[in-house]
Amino acid sequence: MSRAVNLAIVGATGAVGQVLCELIGSRKFPVNELHLLAGPNSAGSRVQVSGKQHMVGLLSEFDFSRADIAIFSAGGEVSRQYVPIATEAGCVVIDNTSEYRYEPDVPLVVAEVNPEALDDFRNRNIIANPNCSTMQMLVALKPIHDAAGIEHINVCTYQAVSGSGQSAVEELARQTACLLNGQDIECKAYDKQIAFNVLPAIDRLEDNGYTREEMKLVWETRKILGDEAIMVSPTAVRVPVFYGHSEAVHLRTRQPLDAAEVRALLENAPGVRVIDDLANGQYATPVLDASGQDPVFVSRIRNDIGQDNGLSLWIVADNLRKGAGLNSLQIAEILVDRHF
Repeated sequence: MSRAVNLAIVGATGAVGQVLCELIGSRKFPVNELHLLAGPNSAGSRVQVSGKQHMVGLLSEFDFSRADIAIFSAGGEVSRQYVPIATEAGCVVIDNTSEYRYEPDVPLVVAEVNPEALDDFRNRNIIANPNCSTMQMLVALKPIHDAAGIEHINVCTYQAVSGSGQSAVEELARQTACLLNGQDIECKAYDKQIAFNVLPAIDRLEDNGYTREEMKLVWETRKILGDEAIMVSPTAVRVPVFYGHSEAVHLRTRQPLDAAEVRALLENAPGVRVIDDLANGQYATPVLDASGQDPVFVSRIRNDIGQDNGLSLWIVADNLRKGAGLNSLQIAEILVDRHF
């Protein structure tokens, strides 16, 4: 990397912010000055990064001209208000919310998939981080798309409650404890019981009958792969898992591709780890493999017996690491290496 930069983390005390602070140290990101920022409830607290204690500053008082790069992980409303302030001050923003993902002049980037899109970041000084479910899927599917072209993706996601925030994590733990002790439960983070249950409704309902979470898989897949012809049939489901999203993916390619060829491609793909020996009980799960880990794990690689040129895969990743914090920091690393 060419030089150390001044880095701001907006939402530093949140779940993704905590992951970012850990990754800055473990990946030895070249930081000159580190500015940890949050709202009034968390400002003044201290966070350890790379063995040093850092005071969390108040976002509303920060001068973004002091930062070269700012990673925003504090929700859409905060990004809506403060990203324009940051970019106006000359700071490059990597935004983890959906606020800017679908704007045509804002690059939507997965580090292993389309890093070339970063060449256009100066359009607005904003780079968008994709939705966690889209991100892990495309890390696994990009080598297949390059080799044989993808026509159609049918994906069902099984998404951990941490994707809804800390309140949902606490709700799952609380409901589980209550039910195991024969007590009544309360539903606040979700409109229905999540413990020992699955909820096929994530985010608001769109006019076409799909939820917004499902449509993110459609919009973002096409934008990231640069192919509006790819058809995506999504179903997004919330499951009683704390950390780690899983996906059952069935796809149709333009050219035939054997499962053994796919396995070989993925074993050599950046950011992917293949665990695929079902006969010996080897397959990836969110709890035992993905949680707290960086790679996207792929299992159950097989030819789809229900369609020509069909493939089926099981894809698992930590939604807070690769799905948010890690990809953001990888984008920052590419920026520093190529553009600073």
